[in-house]
Amino acid sequence: MNESHDKPAETANELQVPKAVVSRLSLYLRELQHLVRDGHETTSSTQLGGKLGFTDAQVRKDLAYFGQFGYPGIGYRCSELIDAIKKILGTNQAWPVAIVGLGNLGRALMGYKGFQHQGFQIVAAFDVDPAKVGQSVEGIQIFDLADVGRISKERGIRLAIIAVPGIAAQKVADALVAAGIEGILNFAPVTLNPKQVQTIGVDLAIELEQLAFAVANQLPRT
Repeated sequence: MNESHDKPAETANELQVPKAVVSRLSLYLRELQHLVRDGHETTSSTQLGGKLGFTDAQVRKDLAYFGQFGYPGIGYRCSELIDAIKKILGTNQAWPVAIVGLGNLGRALMGYKGFQHQGFQIVAAFDVDPAKVGQSVEGIQIFDLADVGRISKERGIRLAIIAVPGIAAQKVADALVAAGIEGILNFAPVTLNPKQVQTIGVDLAIELEQLAFAVANQLPRT
């Protein structure tokens, strides 16, 4: 097993890393965590890629954007590579998160334990419904959206999740940006246009459409 490669001439800060590479880093991280839980101390690009449906060359190419991580005759040390990927993704630190919208989806997201396992903790919830403000969900207090600036500053919140109806999503996004939020995960079925903030949209219907297309056309797994 030989995972040693020359360090790339450019660092991740000097070049544009494709979004697909960053997405695969998260997949590598999950698989490495599974390997550690199963008692494995090392792995190889062939083993890691094979678990996920990628070639060993793809794994090595993705990791090479960020440096050299393998050892000749050993491969990758799982725990060491986990730490490296977390540092690359920024999840080697705790991230306080706010959620806006406490309907069915918002409440379900509040109860999702996977966020905390990866270093994200929902520390405040916001809504505009007076009947919900002041209540608690999963031990987290619900505040009026009008207080998002104050609460975010007090609790060091930089990331937020939007789980409101599409018609309200842009207004909520604007309020979050004004409050100093730097990143938004949007579950509303609309495309947002916030300025000076990173936004990722999660439209579950679109994901199902893509899945339906793949099944209907029997596309190979990528």
